[in-house]
Amino acid sequence: MDLSNLRPADGSKHSDNFRRGRGHGSGNGKTAGKGHKGQKARSGAPRPGFEGGQMPLYRRIPKRGFKNRNTAQIIAINVSVLEKKFENGDTVTIESLIEKGVIANINSGIQNVDGVKILGQGELTKKLTVKVNAFSESAKEKIEAAGGTAEVI
Repeated sequence: MDLSNLRPADGSKHSDNFRRGRGHGSGNGKTAGKGHKGQKARSGAPRPGFEGGQMPLYRRIPKRGFKNRNTAQIIAINVSVLEKKFENGDTVTIESLIEKGVIANINSGIQNVDGVKILGQGELTKKLTVKVNAFSESAKEKIEAAGGTAEVI
């Protein structure tokens, strides 16, 4: 590629902000792209979704459920997973969990998560230093009973 081959990206040169209704020479004169007559050709045309007084589709269909946008997405990991994936004396952090493949990379957009919580299902015999966002009571007890430490970051 060199300067003689440069050209703008497809679609980048088309602008929608030209003046309509300014004569045939403009390419958009007379009806100004609105066709001939009809409600949609006139000013005060109905809003999107309006069906002439009939109950609109978005109001006819039943609404179900609720999605709270303030909910924190927490990944739960049991101590049995830590037993399998880590060696005695290791430090368990979010980065090390990603490296070992326990969780997908949080920042890559694969998982939209706000933190990691360790749960107490399973047994733990290895001494681990665990630094994550939250612990259940039983998980904290099992980590400390094995000689490790549980730190909340």
